[in-house]
Amino acid sequence: MKNKWLLLLLLPGLSVVGVLQFSAYATSSYFGVPNQAMGVPPEFDQTKDAITKSENSPGAKYCREKIVRAKALAKEGVETYWACRTAEGMNLLAQARKLAKEAESCQPPPRAIALPQPRIEEKVIILALDDTHFDFDKAILTKEAQVILKRNIQILEANPKVKVRIAGYTSASGTESYNQRLSERRADAVKEYLIKEGGIAPDRLSMIGYGETRPAMYEAAPKDLYSEAAKANMRVLFEIIVR
Repeated sequence: MKNKWLLLLLLPGLSVVGVLQFSAYATSSYFGVPNQAMGVPPEFDQTKDAITKSENSPGAKYCREKIVRAKALAKEGVETYWACRTAEGMNLLAQARKLAKEAESCQPPPRAIALPQPRIEEKVIILALDDTHFDFDKAILTKEAQVILKRNIQILEANPKVKVRIAGYTSASGTESYNQRLSERRADAVKEYLIKEGGIAPDRLSMIGYGETRPAMYEAAPKDLYSEAAKANMRVLFEIIVR
């Protein structure tokens, strides 16, 4: 209050709105972005409060990825606002608040109900087969990937009854259809290497592409092509089937 009265004495012509806006100015940055003016729009604090509320809500542990995305949108919105693209910035902040609100309402997944299973002759298990990674937008095996696959070949040779489903994945950058085709090309590259270089019988191998779905790590900024999350998602996994 002391600062507020001082402002009134020094600047008697200042409007009431201006005084209130200055007195409400309590932080020098939002979402890690420094303020560039004394006054900030109320949407900054509204978005900050919405995200804080979602983080403290019961739904936070079920929709953590939505909160992470909300923070990324909020930061981008503040940066856009200070770049004088006001409407675009406000839209991003509104999206961030919407995601935060959705995260609040997240519920635990429904409990699985155990159903009688028919007797089958094969089961899926996990063997110590390493993931194989690719460079961005590539389906060509690197030298490092070939070294990994040679170790995998040794495991397959030691387990002749094992069949392998090769699953390809991509990062989030690019269109959904393009990433689907890229994931299939990656899986096919691994299959061809196992057959030609490892002598693994083709009938022991099958493949599937998952595109950008089922990521190993959530990509908060898909445009960052070389982030840790993007590199982790450019991979091929092995699903083991034992008869």
